[in-house]
Amino acid sequence: MHAAVAGPADILGTVTAEASAPSAAAAAASRAPRSARLPSSRSRAAWQDSPLLPVPVTLTWVPLVLLLDRGADVSFQRALGAGTWLLLLALLRRESPLVRAQVAVVVAFASAIEYTFSPLLEVYIYRLHNVPAFVPPGHGLVYLCALAIGRSAWVVARRRGLMTVTIVLGGAYAAWGLVLSPRLDVLGAFWFLCLLGFLRWGRSQTLYVGAFAVVTYLELLGTWLGTWAWQAHDPTGLVAIGNPPSGAAGGYGWFDLAAVLAGPVVLAAVRTVRRP
Repeated sequence: MHAAVAGPADILGTVTAEASAPSAAAAAASRAPRSARLPSSRSRAAWQDSPLLPVPVTLTWVPLVLLLDRGADVSFQRALGAGTWLLLLALLRRESPLVRAQVAVVVAFASAIEYTFSPLLEVYIYRLHNVPAFVPPGHGLVYLCALAIGRSAWVVARRRGLMTVTIVLGGAYAAWGLVLSPRLDVLGAFWFLCLLGFLRWGRSQTLYVGAFAVVTYLELLGTWLGTWAWQAHDPTGLVAIGNPPSGAAGGYGWFDLAAVLAGPVVLAAVRTVRRP
Protein backbone atom coordinates (compact mmCIF):
# COMPACT_ATOMS: atom_id res chain seq x y z
CA MET A 1 0.00 0.00 0.00
CA HIS A 2 1.52 3.32 -1.08
CA ALA A 3 0.13 5.29 1.86
CA ALA A 4 2.08 3.13 4.28
CA VAL A 5 5.36 4.52 3.01
CA ALA A 6 4.33 8.10 2.30
CA GLY A 7 6.18 10.74 4.27
CA PRO A 8 5.56 14.48 4.73
CA ALA A 9 7.40 15.29 1.48
CA ASP A 10 5.25 12.76 -0.40
CA ILE A 11 2.08 14.22 1.11
CA LEU A 12 3.01 17.80 0.20
CA GLY A 13 4.17 16.83 -3.29
CA THR A 14 1.09 14.78 -4.11
CA VAL A 15 -1.36 17.34 -2.78
CA THR A 16 0.44 20.14 -4.62
CA ALA A 17 0.19 18.13 -7.84
CA GLU A 18 -3.49 17.56 -7.15
CA ALA A 19 -3.95 21.30 -6.67
CA SER A 20 -2.40 22.01 -10.07
CA ALA A 21 -4.47 19.36 -11.85
CA PRO A 22 -7.64 20.52 -13.61
CA SER A 23 -10.77 20.20 -11.53
CA ALA A 24 -13.69 18.09 -12.75
CA ALA A 25 -15.74 21.20 -13.39
CA ALA A 26 -12.94 22.80 -15.40
CA ALA A 27 -12.43 19.62 -17.40
CA ALA A 28 -16.15 19.44 -18.18
CA ALA A 29 -16.08 23.06 -19.25
CA SER A 30 -13.17 22.40 -21.58
CA ARG A 31 -15.16 19.58 -23.27
CA ALA A 32 -18.26 21.71 -23.72
CA PRO A 33 -18.98 23.41 -27.05
CA ARG A 34 -17.16 26.69 -27.43
CA SER A 35 -20.43 28.60 -27.59
CA ALA A 36 -21.56 27.08 -24.26
CA ARG A 37 -18.45 27.99 -22.30
CA LEU A 38 -18.45 30.95 -19.97
CA PRO A 39 -15.92 33.66 -20.84
CA SER A 40 -14.20 33.23 -17.46
CA SER A 41 -13.62 29.51 -18.09
CA ARG A 42 -11.47 30.37 -21.13
CA SER A 43 -9.38 32.98 -19.38
CA ARG A 44 -8.88 31.37 -15.97
CA ALA A 45 -6.44 28.51 -15.45
CA ALA A 46 -8.04 25.38 -14.04
CA TRP A 47 -5.77 25.28 -10.99
CA GLN A 48 -7.09 28.64 -9.85
CA ASP A 49 -10.44 27.01 -9.11
CA SER A 50 -8.97 24.16 -7.10
CA PRO A 51 -9.86 24.01 -3.39
CA LEU A 52 -6.24 22.93 -2.87
CA LEU A 53 -4.76 26.18 -4.18
CA PRO A 54 -3.64 27.28 -0.64
CA VAL A 55 -1.16 24.38 -0.59
CA PRO A 56 1.20 25.37 -3.43
CA VAL A 57 0.68 29.07 -2.67
CA THR A 58 1.63 28.69 1.01
CA LEU A 59 4.53 26.34 0.33
CA THR A 60 5.91 28.85 -2.16
CA TRP A 61 5.18 32.15 -0.42
CA VAL A 62 6.15 31.36 3.18
CA PRO A 63 9.63 29.94 2.39
CA LEU A 64 10.17 32.90 0.03
CA VAL A 65 9.30 35.33 2.83
CA LEU A 66 11.66 33.56 5.23
CA LEU A 67 14.45 33.82 2.67
CA LEU A 68 13.75 37.51 1.96
CA ASP A 69 13.68 38.23 5.69
CA ARG A 70 17.35 37.30 6.08
CA GLY A 71 19.13 40.56 6.83
CA ALA A 72 15.94 42.62 6.36
CA ASP A 73 15.07 45.57 8.59
CA VAL A 74 11.72 46.28 10.26
CA SER A 75 10.47 48.35 7.31
CA PHE A 76 11.06 45.51 4.87
CA GLN A 77 9.43 43.08 7.31
CA ARG A 78 6.36 45.31 7.27
CA ALA A 79 6.29 45.19 3.48
CA LEU A 80 6.50 41.38 3.62
CA GLY A 81 3.70 41.44 6.17
CA ALA A 82 1.51 43.57 3.90
CA GLY A 83 2.09 41.15 1.03
CA THR A 84 1.26 38.18 3.26
CA TRP A 85 -1.97 39.83 4.42
CA LEU A 86 -3.02 40.54 0.83
CA LEU A 87 -2.30 36.96 -0.19
CA LEU A 88 -4.25 35.55 2.76
CA LEU A 89 -7.25 37.80 2.06
CA ALA A 90 -7.19 36.82 -1.63
CA LEU A 91 -7.25 33.12 -0.73
CA LEU A 92 -10.01 33.64 1.82
CA ARG A 93 -12.26 35.17 -0.83
CA ARG A 94 -12.58 31.66 -2.28
CA GLU A 95 -13.58 30.12 1.05
CA SER A 96 -16.90 29.80 2.85
CA PRO A 97 -17.85 32.37 5.51
CA LEU A 98 -17.29 29.78 8.25
CA VAL A 99 -13.74 29.03 7.07
CA ARG A 100 -13.02 32.76 6.95
CA ALA A 101 -14.21 33.11 10.54
CA GLN A 102 -12.14 30.12 11.64
CA VAL A 103 -9.00 31.51 10.00
CA ALA A 104 -9.65 34.86 11.70
CA VAL A 105 -9.83 33.08 15.05
CA VAL A 106 -6.57 31.23 14.34
CA VAL A 107 -4.80 34.48 13.41
CA ALA A 108 -6.04 36.20 16.58
CA PHE A 109 -5.21 33.23 18.82
CA ALA A 110 -1.79 32.68 17.23
CA SER A 111 -0.96 36.40 17.51
CA ALA A 112 -1.73 36.35 21.23
CA ILE A 113 0.52 33.30 21.62
CA GLU A 114 3.29 34.94 19.59
CA TYR A 115 3.37 38.19 21.55
CA THR A 116 3.17 36.34 24.87
CA PHE A 117 5.79 33.67 24.29
CA SER A 118 8.27 35.59 22.14
CA PRO A 119 8.83 39.23 23.26
CA LEU A 120 7.36 38.74 26.75
CA LEU A 121 8.52 35.31 27.95
CA GLU A 122 11.26 34.80 25.33
CA VAL A 123 10.55 31.11 24.90
CA TYR A 124 11.67 31.66 21.33
CA ILE A 125 13.23 34.78 19.84
CA TYR A 126 12.95 36.26 16.38
CA ARG A 127 15.97 37.68 14.65
CA LEU A 128 15.10 41.32 15.48
CA HIS A 129 13.61 40.46 18.89
CA ASN A 130 10.13 41.37 17.66
CA VAL A 131 7.19 39.57 16.10
CA PRO A 132 7.70 40.13 12.36
CA ALA A 133 4.69 41.63 10.57
CA PHE A 134 4.38 38.57 8.32
CA VAL A 135 3.97 36.14 11.22
CA PRO A 136 0.27 36.71 12.17
CA PRO A 137 -1.05 36.38 8.58
CA GLY A 138 1.49 33.60 8.05
CA HIS A 139 -0.30 31.55 10.69
CA GLY A 140 -3.51 32.05 8.74
CA LEU A 141 -1.83 30.76 5.58
CA VAL A 142 -0.40 27.72 7.36
CA TYR A 143 -3.77 26.85 8.90
CA LEU A 144 -5.53 27.30 5.56
CA CYS A 145 -2.86 25.13 3.93
CA ALA A 146 -3.36 22.35 6.50
CA LEU A 147 -7.13 22.65 6.02
CA ALA A 148 -6.73 22.33 2.25
CA ILE A 149 -4.50 19.26 2.63
CA GLY A 150 -7.10 17.76 4.94
CA ARG A 151 -9.82 18.05 2.29
CA SER A 152 -7.63 16.66 -0.51
CA ALA A 153 -9.22 13.61 -2.12
CA TRP A 154 -5.83 11.87 -2.12
CA VAL A 155 -5.36 12.43 1.63
CA VAL A 156 -8.96 11.58 2.56
CA ALA A 157 -8.78 8.30 0.63
CA ARG A 158 -5.63 7.34 2.56
CA ARG A 159 -6.63 8.76 5.93
CA ARG A 160 -5.76 5.75 8.09
CA GLY A 161 -2.47 5.06 6.36
CA LEU A 162 -1.36 8.69 6.56
CA MET A 163 -2.38 8.89 10.21
CA THR A 164 -0.17 5.88 10.85
CA VAL A 165 2.73 7.48 8.98
CA THR A 166 2.25 10.71 10.94
CA ILE A 167 2.29 8.84 14.26
CA VAL A 168 5.36 6.78 13.34
CA LEU A 169 7.38 9.72 12.00
CA GLY A 170 6.24 12.08 14.75
CA GLY A 171 7.00 9.47 17.41
CA ALA A 172 10.45 8.81 15.96
CA TYR A 173 11.17 12.56 15.85
CA ALA A 174 10.00 13.02 19.46
CA ALA A 175 12.05 10.00 20.62
CA TRP A 176 15.12 11.39 18.87
CA GLY A 177 14.62 14.67 20.73
CA LEU A 178 14.45 12.84 24.04
CA VAL A 179 17.26 10.33 23.54
CA LEU A 180 19.60 11.07 20.64
CA SER A 181 19.48 14.81 20.05
CA PRO A 182 22.43 16.82 21.40
CA ARG A 183 19.80 19.14 22.85
CA LEU A 184 17.09 17.59 25.05
CA ASP A 185 13.55 18.28 23.79
CA VAL A 186 10.84 17.64 26.39
CA LEU A 187 8.44 20.26 25.03
CA GLY A 188 8.46 18.60 21.62
CA ALA A 189 7.52 15.25 23.16
CA PHE A 190 4.66 16.91 25.08
CA TRP A 191 3.35 18.51 21.88
CA PHE A 192 3.59 15.17 20.12
CA LEU A 193 1.32 13.72 22.82
CA CYS A 194 -1.08 16.58 22.07
CA LEU A 195 -0.95 15.64 18.38
CA LEU A 196 -1.76 12.03 19.27
CA GLY A 197 -4.76 13.22 21.27
CA PHE A 198 -6.07 15.31 18.37
CA LEU A 199 -5.53 12.45 15.92
CA ARG A 200 -7.53 10.19 18.23
CA TRP A 201 -10.36 12.49 19.31
CA GLY A 202 -10.12 15.55 17.08
CA ARG A 203 -12.72 16.55 14.53
CA SER A 204 -10.46 16.30 11.45
CA GLN A 205 -7.61 13.83 11.49
CA THR A 206 -6.59 14.71 7.94
CA LEU A 207 -6.15 18.37 8.92
CA TYR A 208 -3.70 17.31 11.66
CA VAL A 209 -1.85 15.13 9.15
CA GLY A 210 -1.49 18.21 6.94
CA ALA A 211 -0.44 20.37 9.88
CA PHE A 212 2.27 17.87 10.84
CA ALA A 213 3.76 17.95 7.34
CA VAL A 214 3.59 21.73 6.87
CA VAL A 215 4.50 22.91 10.39
CA THR A 216 7.40 20.48 10.78
CA TYR A 217 8.84 21.60 7.45
CA LEU A 218 8.48 25.32 8.21
CA GLU A 219 9.85 25.00 11.75
CA LEU A 220 12.95 23.24 10.46
CA LEU A 221 13.34 25.81 7.69
CA GLY A 222 12.76 28.86 9.90
CA THR A 223 15.22 27.80 12.58
CA TRP A 224 17.80 26.74 9.97
CA LEU A 225 17.58 30.18 8.30
CA GLY A 226 17.83 31.90 11.68
CA THR A 227 14.44 33.64 11.39
CA TRP A 228 13.72 32.49 14.94
CA ALA A 229 15.45 30.38 17.57
CA TRP A 230 14.03 28.46 20.53
CA GLN A 231 15.58 28.83 23.96
CA ALA A 232 17.07 25.75 25.59
CA HIS A 233 14.52 25.89 28.45
CA ASP A 234 11.19 27.48 29.29
CA PRO A 235 11.14 30.49 31.68
CA THR A 236 10.98 28.17 34.71
CA GLY A 237 14.14 26.36 33.61
CA LEU A 238 12.38 23.01 34.08
CA VAL A 239 11.23 22.13 30.55
CA ALA A 240 13.95 21.47 27.96
CA ILE A 241 13.19 22.67 24.42
CA GLY A 242 14.64 21.61 21.09
CA ASN A 243 15.39 24.04 18.30
CA PRO A 244 12.78 23.50 16.95
CA PRO A 245 10.60 21.36 19.24
CA SER A 246 9.89 18.05 17.53
CA GLY A 247 6.12 18.04 17.99
CA ALA A 248 5.44 21.68 17.13
CA ALA A 249 2.56 20.60 14.86
CA GLY A 250 0.63 19.59 17.99
CA GLY A 251 0.18 23.30 18.69
CA TYR A 252 -1.96 23.65 15.58
CA GLY A 253 -4.39 21.18 17.07
CA TRP A 254 -5.11 23.78 19.75
CA PHE A 255 -5.44 26.46 17.08
CA ASP A 256 -7.96 24.28 15.27
CA LEU A 257 -9.86 23.63 18.50
CA ALA A 258 -10.12 27.39 19.07
CA ALA A 259 -11.29 27.83 15.47
CA VAL A 260 -13.96 25.13 15.81
CA LEU A 261 -15.29 26.54 19.08
CA ALA A 262 -15.09 30.26 18.34
CA GLY A 263 -15.47 30.35 14.55
CA PRO A 264 -19.27 29.89 14.53
CA VAL A 265 -19.61 32.45 17.33
CA VAL A 266 -17.58 35.01 15.38
CA LEU A 267 -19.57 34.32 12.22
CA ALA A 268 -22.88 34.73 14.05
CA ALA A 269 -21.69 37.99 15.60
CA VAL A 270 -20.63 39.38 12.22
CA ARG A 271 -23.97 38.44 10.67
CA THR A 272 -25.80 40.06 13.57
CA VAL A 273 -23.88 43.29 13.09
CA ARG A 274 -24.52 43.30 9.34
CA ARG A 275 -28.20 42.47 9.68
CA PRO A 276 -30.41 45.54 9.07
